[in-house]
Amino acid sequence: MKRNAIGVTCCVAAGLFLGVCAKGASLSELARPMDGRSMRESSTHRLGGDGKFDPTGEPDANSNWDNKNVAPGETKVLMDRPGPGVITHIWLTFLGPEPQAWAKEGSANHQEMLLRIFWDGSERPAVEAPVGDFFANSFGKRSEVVSLPVVVEDADSYNCFWQMPFRRHARVEIVNQSEKPISLLYYNIDWIKKDSIAADVPYFHAQYRQEYPTADGQDYVVLDTKGKGHFVGMVLSVRTRSPAWFGEGDEKIYIDGEEKASIWGTGTEDYFLCAWGLKTTSTPYFGVPYFDQWGIVGGHTSAYRWHVSDPIVFNTAIRVTFEHFGWISPDENPDYKSTSWNERQDDYSSVAFWYQAGEASFAARAPHAKERRLPNLDRIIAAKAFTDVKYHGAGVAAAQSLSVYPDGHLFYRADDASDAWVEIPFEVDKKEPKRLLLVLTQSYDFGKYQAYLDGVKVGGVMDLYSADIATREYHLLDFWPEKGRHVLRLECVGKNPLSGGHYLGVESVRLRERRPRVVTYGHDKDKDWRKQPVLYR
Repeated sequence: MKRNAIGVTCCVAAGLFLGVCAKGASLSELARPMDGRSMRESSTHRLGGDGKFDPTGEPDANSNWDNKNVAPGETKVLMDRPGPGVITHIWLTFLGPEPQAWAKEGSANHQEMLLRIFWDGSERPAVEAPVGDFFANSFGKRSEVVSLPVVVEDADSYNCFWQMPFRRHARVEIVNQSEKPISLLYYNIDWIKKDSIAADVPYFHAQYRQEYPTADGQDYVVLDTKGKGHFVGMVLSVRTRSPAWFGEGDEKIYIDGEEKASIWGTGTEDYFLCAWGLKTTSTPYFGVPYFDQWGIVGGHTSAYRWHVSDPIVFNTAIRVTFEHFGWISPDENPDYKSTSWNERQDDYSSVAFWYQAGEASFAARAPHAKERRLPNLDRIIAAKAFTDVKYHGAGVAAAQSLSVYPDGHLFYRADDASDAWVEIPFEVDKKEPKRLLLVLTQSYDFGKYQAYLDGVKVGGVMDLYSADIATREYHLLDFWPEKGRHVLRLECVGKNPLSGGHYLGVESVRLRERRPRVVTYGHDKDKDWRKQPVLYR
């Protein structure tokens, strides 16, 4: 944190706090005397006097086994030290969730790991958030982040530089809430041992919460606490449950118990210092580490905003909220209109970051990893089951595993576009609104394909060329499918000039849930989708 920036903006307590913290964020501070003694907690392999592993023993110069595995349900304590002191840096790394040589059955993902930090013997953690979300990596996805307080290099090296003072004691732990182990966990926690910490220095807090989906008639609450302190940022993650743009809602921040928010924004992307929507980016103070597809049902967006130079100061209380308003499709509107100001029912989660004197009163607690996992919206028809010759044209089809599809996909190798097609049948047992989509592979030798449902062209031509192997959802149709058998057919119509072939990879055909109000309004229930196929955007 920058002393020359925050010292002017913040209250006296914040200035004193910065005075006792390590001053690494400003180059001018490096030429000044610093008090205290540098310390480090680490996963370095250590041995006791008996030659056996001992976390308090001496570093083992003959071992490179500097990582730890954490079994499902276990807690790994990274730091347990008396104070006073200030944590200045945390670094973590561990294996990703995919199966590999070191973990053949896969490992926990970072959404399933719960980071907890306790100050001065408190029974309640001041920091409680999934490891991924704390480091601005949401949805269990690994993303690169390059900002001032948080850096995730190459999407697998987790660093934070938040200053975390404590007086009597600090305990840092990670709880494995997965059914798989945390594999090859490495960590370093750098801190400075102090002679004393001033009485008015605030504690660092971070708290996760979620609503799947957001509650009707109530703004989404990021933080609600009583006391004195300053709000320094958030990570917000949204999984859309409706078509179109979710982010017209404003931030509304209530200071010191006021009934009407005195800090009222102009839109979600505006709060995150972007404009006209959000797209993947990473800057020192704001960023969007993960953004998959614009305007789809089931799209994922995560964004961070750090109030490093512009902390939001409160003296007795603060309440940070977001409206969840945006555009909506006609079939979710009672008047069958598409407008920009509708209350949406998307899935929200967040981590609030703030400093506060004493303990916080925020009642939110992080639910177990099983509850943090986003609810499944899809009926999945796995394509790898349809490799028999009766399901494809000229060429060869086989089930194939890829890094993006550990459970496999249907790989169709066509020599050219002539008589190149694949069919995937599926059954519907109830007429209800669904979105039809495909999860397809993109690669350097893949072709262009057109989709047909029961002989009706749906969607446009899908160019599956990509210089790298990737996966993408292709949304085709919003409809009320009739009970009975349906057939999705993909026909090759050529290839991108850059592509080396006409191949096709299909992970699945999916029927995705629409919001209950689509059933309530029933605008399209009796329409014949074959005569006029519709995809709401």
